[in-house]
Formats: sequence, C-alpha cells, structure tokens
Amino acid sequence: MSSQVGEERSPAGTVELPVFVARRVLAVTSIAFSLAGLAVELLRHLGGHEGPAISLWSLSYEGNMPSWYASVLPLLCSGLLTWVAAGEASDRFFWRLLALGFLLISIDEAVGFHERLSGQFDVGGVLYFDWVIPAGFLVTVLGLAFLGFLRRLSPETARRFVLAGAIYVTGAVLFELPLGWWTERYGDDSFGYALIDWCEETLEFVGLTVFASALLARLEGRRLMLTPPVAAPTR
Repeated sequence: MSSQVGEERSPAGTVELPVFVARRVLAVTSIAFSLAGLAVELLRHLGGHEGPAISLWSLSYEGNMPSWYASVLPLLCSGLLTWVAAGEASDRFFWRLLALGFLLISIDEAVGFHERLSGQFDVGGVLYFDWVIPAGFLVTVLGLAFLGFLRRLSPETARRFVLAGAIYVTGAVLFELPLGWWTERYGDDSFGYALIDWCEETLEFVGLTVFASALLARLEGRRLMLTPPVAAPTR
C-alpha cells in the first residue's frame, strides 16, 4: 500500500503551520540581521571601511535590508494575530485590535510617522527625540487597557507576551532616551551613536521575534484554509 492505514492527512485546501521550523527560521534570521549590523559598524568605525555594504546592512541607516526586516516582522505578527483571532472563541476584539496595531507599526517602520512627531515639545537631553513623550503615554494607556486580556490568557502565553512587550518597548522607546542624549552632544555619526542605535534596533528585533514565536506556539496544530469549501451543487 502507498500509505499507512489511519494516517492523518490535512484536508484539501488547508495547510498546517510547521511551528518548530518557523520559530527556528525567525530566530536565526533576527540574529543574522543583528550580527551583520554590528559587523558593519565595527568595520566602519574601527576599521575605517566605507562602501555600499555599510549602508546596506547598518541598523542606523534607513531604506536598507535591516529597515525592510524591521517592517516585515510586525507585519508577520499582524498576520499571525489575524490567524489566531479567526480561531478564538473569546476576546476576538483584542486579538484583532493587536493585529491592527502591529500593522500600523509595520507601516510606521517603513514610513517613519513617529519621527514626524519630533519637535513638538521644547525639551532636550534624554528627551531630545521628544516623540517618546506621546509614545510613552500611549504605551501606558494600552498596557492598562490590555490587562484584563492578559489575565484571561494562559499563564505561559501571558508571560511570553509581557516579556516580548517589555523587550520591544525597551528598544523602541526607552533606548531613545540615551540615544537622544548622545545625539544632542556628539551627533549621529559616531561609534557611540552606532552602538546605542544597534542595541535599540536589536531589542526591537528580539521583542518582535519572541512575540511572533509565542503566536506560533498558540497556532500549533491549527490549520489554515487556503481555499473556501466547495458547496454541494444546487438545482
């Protein structure tokens, strides 16, 4: 016989996510982007090298490979959240709201809306990048609004979500404080700036990767319908 009796097969038109492989690929890819970014900064500031590879892989540049990846990761999270929401019996509103939020984060990474908020407050020092003021307020409000949702999750999932959020917010918002202080005093073309910015971007990669991995774990065993079921013909 060509197949074993009782072998479980996915229904036609569906796909089951290979969770272990997907999580491994995500982790390896994020590590690779981070290490590549660190390598080019060391080559530039300590080795005196310049060239296309620096601007292509530096985490401090825009419109390059790391900035593309920084927009792809939240977009991936948005897609996974949409998939999760489709199979949840409760709290679909919160799952869909998270999906929308990560879609907006992806758009912001590509367009840079948050940077356009700078210059609204007459501050300096650690608040040199003053967009962190409304960002900090927004993070606080959203954190309070999602407390009930987190409590209704399983303890393991809730811990992963909180860990991912803490890492991401540390990179995306809190690290803007020392980066702003350094930029105001020494500019944005020094090794110190590059290292702080590299830490910031790497923490964002790690936070999004941890969150995506938690979503993949929740999706384990679920199947995604690729084509709609064929209805019986009617006369």
